[in-house]
Amino acid sequence: MSEKEENIETPETAIEDAESPVMTGQAPPPEPTSDTKVQPKEPEPTPKEEPVIVIRGLCKAFKDHDVLRGVDLHVNRGENVVVLGKSGTGKSVLIKCLVGLEWPDSGTIEIFGQDISKLNYSAMNALRVRTGFLFQNGALYDSMTVRENLAFPLRQHKKKMTAEQKEALIMEMLEDVGLEDSIDQMPSGLSGGQSKRIGLARTLILRPEIMLYDEPTTGLDTGTSHEISELICRTKKKYNISSITITHDMPCAKMTADRIILMKDGIVYAEGSYQDLERSTDEWIRSFFY
Repeated sequence: MSEKEENIETPETAIEDAESPVMTGQAPPPEPTSDTKVQPKEPEPTPKEEPVIVIRGLCKAFKDHDVLRGVDLHVNRGENVVVLGKSGTGKSVLIKCLVGLEWPDSGTIEIFGQDISKLNYSAMNALRVRTGFLFQNGALYDSMTVRENLAFPLRQHKKKMTAEQKEALIMEMLEDVGLEDSIDQMPSGLSGGQSKRIGLARTLILRPEIMLYDEPTTGLDTGTSHEISELICRTKKKYNISSITITHDMPCAKMTADRIILMKDGIVYAEGSYQDLERSTDEWIRSFFY
């Protein structure tokens, strides 16, 4: 380990513990009478954390530049993890490694318990169907209408569906993103926010279990960014989607994150809730919040 790595502050030292609330002024429960049958209270089950993404020791270099230097992180089922960091810290490279657009030099990536480096072409494609990727610009096909853009993945992966079933599903997805009236428009006639919504609808149409958002609010005005953040939250709730969101947008992070990962110099520097990190005394962490 280099001297630089030894001096990096860990999440445990960088984040202050929150104080536990103290409940006062509550009257004690009444004593049961002889006619009262007291039922013993069964303990509430402890939620079981089920990781759907596990990354261990991920390293990636381009020539002599080390971009990722041993990244460790996980995402539990139904959790949205937001990854923050300055430009050049490896956030986009990380998400590209998850979908196979880049391959790490070392380390492992497990998705649904499968090491993706050991999957053949067919198995990797099957995994990609369960993992949606929303690109920064929406990545719509310019020569296709909105309807045709949404129908395209269905033709590839849902060949047994009838034309009526496909049309109903397309309309459902457009209603989810609030753009059912845009079904016959061309992408050139859409605003930036509309393009991202249609891109999300096209990704969700295959019912992915994981969503990867790459800068979902970049280039959008404040109001539209807020709408996209709300859409991410509604999507997670409706479909119980697990997700990783790469963003520089702190309002988006605050609204959507269950947990935030802060990357610095190619490693995970700190992690915690938005509120935990906001209270940190670490000057570098505080620079994201003020």
